[in-house]
Amino acid sequence: MPVLAPPHRLRRAASASTSPSMQLALTPMRFVAAMVAAYEARGMDPSQALKLAQITPETAANPGARITAAQMERLSEAAMRELDDEALGCFRRALPWGSYGMLARASLSSPTLGVALKRWCRHHSLLTDDVALSVHTEGDTARLELRAHQHPQALSEFCVVSVLRNVLGLACWLVDSRIPLHGACFPYAAPDHVDAYRVLFDGPAVFDQAHAALHFDARYLALPIGRDEAAMNQMLQHALPLTVHAYRRDRLLVQRVRLALAMQPDDTRNADDLANLLHVSPRTLHRQLKDEGASLQTLKDEVRRQRATELLQRTSRPIKQVALAAGFLNEKSFIRAFKGWTGQSPADFRRLVPPLA
Repeated sequence: MPVLAPPHRLRRAASASTSPSMQLALTPMRFVAAMVAAYEARGMDPSQALKLAQITPETAANPGARITAAQMERLSEAAMRELDDEALGCFRRALPWGSYGMLARASLSSPTLGVALKRWCRHHSLLTDDVALSVHTEGDTARLELRAHQHPQALSEFCVVSVLRNVLGLACWLVDSRIPLHGACFPYAAPDHVDAYRVLFDGPAVFDQAHAALHFDARYLALPIGRDEAAMNQMLQHALPLTVHAYRRDRLLVQRVRLALAMQPDDTRNADDLANLLHVSPRTLHRQLKDEGASLQTLKDEVRRQRATELLQRTSRPIKQVALAAGFLNEKSFIRAFKGWTGQSPADFRRLVPPLA
């Protein structure tokens, strides 16, 4: 059940009236070739599925060609139904139509995303023993790991990308939030179409690793599941079983921005630097913060105020040093801002407010 649209642009499959030419062609032809190989392994003809996706024989034979997300979705759905295999030949054992929908339902009653993903991974092993999926937490980072039970090279690129994209897509849908990646690693050499990975996975991609994995902020695992049975039924009725909406909203973005501003002030002095640190564009950063009812300037002020207040109450540093530590370029701008926040100068605040223990 490949969901090969980019994680920040995932959408419901295009309707029959949507022209594939209206979208950017980003999906590598190698993924189409993998599905064609699944047909050939079973002595079946893929021509009808290719025709439904408006992929000509000439295009399919061109290894350097690309297709759109809508074409990939149409081809995938047709192939899954004709082959009766939602894994599209990735595993030794076919996964009959509805297999991944069953996994999604089994995860729906979970209290948090962390529990849901662990259930998904555990239940996935009941469908196939070719791979092992697992979720791990190390400090502030969560890792969704995909390992082959045999040599990693036994897994095709198409299999690794499909499984990881679909688990990430389901996770985003379950908590109704974009989950930005810190990075992704893969157990094979960088392919010729490596540029596509910047679209499929929004974090840095590393190749020739021992196994495949996605890395993201562990706080997403604590988010509650925000879907019910009715929403699940509706989602499963549209195109590919686990195709999800375009997620602009990041339910942890405000927290992530606030933490970055507080912990890495030298790396977050402007919007461009902060956006780069969070692996989003400056425009996306401002838009998502606006969607959450916040602004970068407001968050900066909150963090600076908290930092300055703590330094004024806990230390005897000169005002100039407090200003620099709080992220201001000079003492004058700090005093002006602090008066705007509290109605007092930093010196008056320090004198009138009891020090913190």
